[in-house]
Amino acid sequence: AEVVRAVKAGETIGVAFVDPEQVSLFDEGATGAFATDEATVVAVGDDALALLAQVVREGSFVALDVKAELHRVYPADTAEPVAAPDFTVYDADGAAVRLSDFVGTPVVLNFWASWCGPCKSEMPEFNAAWEELEGEVQFLMVNMTDGARETAESAREYVEGEGFTFPVLFDADSEAAIAYSAYSLPTTYFIDAEGYLVARAVGAIDGETLQKGLDLIYPQA
Repeated sequence: AEVVRAVKAGETIGVAFVDPEQVSLFDEGATGAFATDEATVVAVGDDALALLAQVVREGSFVALDVKAELHRVYPADTAEPVAAPDFTVYDADGAAVRLSDFVGTPVVLNFWASWCGPCKSEMPEFNAAWEELEGEVQFLMVNMTDGARETAESAREYVEGEGFTFPVLFDADSEAAIAYSAYSLPTTYFIDAEGYLVARAVGAIDGETLQKGLDLIYPQA
């Protein structure tokens, strides 16, 4: 695959390689890497947000078919934790929902699409955890609603057909995807009650990995 790079000095990033059968990610700590059917694009630095926003608007998300591992966003002993970037998405009624609305409650933030097989493989685990922890941990299941490859209707049809009860939010403006460099799906972040990023996983996670993430932000889980 062709690789296009826009890299700023001092910043590092992984590269996603695409072939017809498999997508793999070298460097689980990568951000801002995404792929289309024709090319792999890595963008960091001054022009990165504009480039990534353009690709997201064109619906160029990729399903990452690897078992994800959980990675701490910052070491446990770091003096200055990383604040989770705020964003606005929309609920089923079209009402705006901001991440900052949930400060005071631990948050599991998941980026997904109904066309993404790896996303669908982890959904039963997320739904079970949501039903167990509703009111204690907030699950934000953010759908990549580009209006072409994925629509609000296709997302709702999938969720309702599977009988999932977790709340679905729609990233119709790609604001959340850009803020979290969520171009490989699924991507999951674990955010503590104070609004700090704690851990993330790029790719599908199993129940054991989900529980590890929950334990980091809500030890009672």
